[in-house]
Amino acid sequence: MAVLAPLLALLYSVPGLCRWLARPYYPLSALLATAFLLVRKVPPLCRGLPSQREDGNPCDFDWREVEILMFLSAIVMMKNRRSSEWGLQCGGEAAYEASPYCEGTEGRVTVEQHIGNIFMFSKVANAILFFRLDIRMGLLYLTLCIVFLMTCKPPLYMGPEYIKYFSDKTIDEELERDKRVTWIVEFFANWSSECQSFAPIFADLSLKYNCSGLHFGKVDVGRYTDVSTRYKVSTSPLTKQLPTLILFQGGTEIMRRPQIDKKGRAVSWTFSEENVIREFNLNELYQKAKKQSKPRDEGSEEPPEGQAAAGLANGETKKEK
Repeated sequence: MAVLAPLLALLYSVPGLCRWLARPYYPLSALLATAFLLVRKVPPLCRGLPSQREDGNPCDFDWREVEILMFLSAIVMMKNRRSSEWGLQCGGEAAYEASPYCEGTEGRVTVEQHIGNIFMFSKVANAILFFRLDIRMGLLYLTLCIVFLMTCKPPLYMGPEYIKYFSDKTIDEELERDKRVTWIVEFFANWSSECQSFAPIFADLSLKYNCSGLHFGKVDVGRYTDVSTRYKVSTSPLTKQLPTLILFQGGTEIMRRPQIDKKGRAVSWTFSEENVIREFNLNELYQKAKKQSKPRDEGSEEPPEGQAAAGLANGETKKEK
């Protein structure tokens, strides 16, 4: 049984794995992450490479390369282990209340985040190894990584959602259209990997909590820069403010995550489903919104399930992909 369970889990995940591999972003990332391994180990490529091995074999790692690869493995294991421990220790509300250490860190760590950590640290190690081998190879690898980042973006979330997408001309009008409606708006940018990771979580929340008195919205501040200026959301490549979630009631901002300190820097905050539900009191907001909506639309508190799954109802529109 101990062997059968993992095999069944693997078979169950095969369709999702195939869809994952079909996206060019991930295979190309894997190729860049294993580039030095291929160059050093594949005989047609490794011939003529310099080596510090005593036997002079250019198709095998020398002792310094082994040290760098072992150090990389240790960093990746520590990073993913710490993320997993945060998720286990702080996944429940009781744990959160019992320990202030959990604040802002709990939540499920997705497979994409684990793989993203592996890719990121592997590329850093590859760059170090290539520069150590030959500065020209290091520069070539660095150029390929930059081209990859500029041309190959993480795949956009295309699943079901119940979200209104705003433009720079519609966001203010929609937020102030009905003062009784509460809005939770995500300010995002397509180039941000953090926004990409949060997209399925926000979509799932919209399917669970959307009702006539509680709406979910998104606006691309990477595209509409005047919106980022108006709502004070930084779009710098080094910013920690993407994504930003803002709660609006009566057209007025009530709270946002991540918070901004006195120096204008974003306070670290983990965008997990549990965090959003807790910090924004979604359960309470949902119940209150349903009660308020009963007098004005009897019998139609929530959108039909089919419409919610498609993410299209009452003028809601999917984002232009």
